[in-house]
Amino acid sequence: MSKLQELEMTKPVIGFIGLGLMGGNMVENLQKKGYEPIVMDLNKDAVDAVVARGGKAASSAAELAAASDIIMLALTTSDIVEKVVYGDNGILAGIKEGAVLIDFGTSIPASTRKIGADLAKKGAGMIDAPLGRTPAHAKDGLLNIMASGDKETFDKVKPVLDQQGENIFYLGALGAGHTTKLINNFMGMTTVCTMSQAFAVADRAGVDRQQLFDIMSTGPSNSPFMQFCKNYAVDGVSDLGFSIANANKDLGYFLKMVEDLGTRAEIAEGTSHNLQAAFDEGMGHGNVPEIFDYFLKLEK
Repeated sequence: MSKLQELEMTKPVIGFIGLGLMGGNMVENLQKKGYEPIVMDLNKDAVDAVVARGGKAASSAAELAAASDIIMLALTTSDIVEKVVYGDNGILAGIKEGAVLIDFGTSIPASTRKIGADLAKKGAGMIDAPLGRTPAHAKDGLLNIMASGDKETFDKVKPVLDQQGENIFYLGALGAGHTTKLINNFMGMTTVCTMSQAFAVADRAGVDRQQLFDIMSTGPSNSPFMQFCKNYAVDGVSDLGFSIANANKDLGYFLKMVEDLGTRAEIAEGTSHNLQAAFDEGMGHGNVPEIFDYFLKLEK
């Protein structure tokens, strides 16, 4: 009997908290594959959509955890994750021995390790598994998943991760997934901010933005991120589905992680300063390449 056949016969009960763009599509994908998840979200319409497809709704995180073999989180901040875990009627109050919590969000590694240690005292495991790719990939089970935690715990949940991701990376001890995700987002968002500012400076200097792109894209600076920046700065198309608010949060987490490591990242400080300034200008809901507009009007 194959592992997939075994999984079909013994599907774990999944509890899922956080039905935003990514989480909602991840749950829809699981339901297409025969799972009947128990869900929670502040958005009643999102919960109702899952229930209409055969899922169940929980009234508290403790109730959800008590009924689940695997609890999955797709939440926006470390603070929210901690409230859901530690709050009255939170996950920690209800989780059963042998269950596993998977955090798909982008969180501060030190917080992740703290939660993992507290879950271990109750005989439960934890995997941090931040995501790459888009909500469209989530709906089709084609995400990139950067997972870390105890290897035995990872092996236990990997058949379900295989239903959600095309590429599953195991990165070692708990927290390594969130660490890698923050490094990845530091690199990516710094690239977008740099290229967006390059287009803004070119504009001020009288250099045609399209020509700048034509020249730079024929050299080693070319990248998908450069294309996203060009799409906005030259063509007015905002198609990188990641907000300035989220990028700003992730750079803040990266800097907190760097501080916890006893060092400093001045380049990240510059990116974070620009993202925060754009956020303060009311641009938080815009996609990151839209920071071009902030740079274009920036005065000395």
